[in-house]
Formats: sequence, structure tokens, C-alpha cells
Amino acid sequence: MKLLMFYAKSFWSQTYQKTLPEAPDREGQEEAAEAVVVFYQAEAEDVGRETALTAKLVKNVKWLAGKFGLKTVMLHSFGHLSSSKGPPELARGVVEAAKEKLVAGGLAVHETPFGYLNEWKMHVAGPSLAKVFKEI
Repeated sequence: MKLLMFYAKSFWSQTYQKTLPEAPDREGQEEAAEAVVVFYQAEAEDVGRETALTAKLVKNVKWLAGKFGLKTVMLHSFGHLSSSKGPPELARGVVEAAKEKLVAGGLAVHETPFGYLNEWKMHVAGPSLAKVFKEI
């Protein structure tokens, strides 16, 4: 699994086009301020590693949130981080489990619609740690 994480002073997203026929119909906008924005992609080789991926995803998000004192997380599926594509069910399962743990840990978690292309705007903070790439 690949993660591209940002400390975003602001993030805005709007659904553009459905890409997974099985995704529920969902149109709308998502916004967050002072948030960790996580672009994620599950890879084919991640199958069977769901528990470890969930733990590492949660650990990395909490680490970055802690560095900047942030309490909000925005999750965004971004299938452009690797040429290896995992099944959509894998990504959904890992992210749903991670969301539960992040909320239990006191973070407010938002998510852009899975299975959609989205347009978005993001204002990323300047410090080096405001932009982090992880392979988990």
C-alpha cells in the first residue's frame, strides 16, 4: 500500500465521475481544514496483509497528525501511486478498519467517495513534514 500524506490547511473535493459501477451513487462535496489528507492506493501484493496494513495506516496518520497537532483526517483513494492495482475490496476493507481505529483514537475522519474521480483543491503547509510518502 502506498500513502501520500499532506498537512493541509484546507482541502475541498467534489465528485466528478463514477468509475466503479458497484460504488453507491453519491454526489457532493467534502471539505476539511487543518487536516491530514491521505491519498492511498492498495496494491496487488497487499492481498493477505490487511491487518498489518490497517495498523500501519493508522500509525502513520496518527504520527503526522501528532506532528502538527491536527484532529481531522481526510481519506482519498488515489489510484495513481503505483502501477500495481489491488482489488477495490482490499482498499475498502483496510480503510474502513483504519477509520474505526482513528475515530476511536479521537480523530474526526472524513472521506471522499470511493469509486469516483473527484476534482479537488488543497492548500498544503510549507514545512518538509507537511508532505510525506510512505510504502507500508
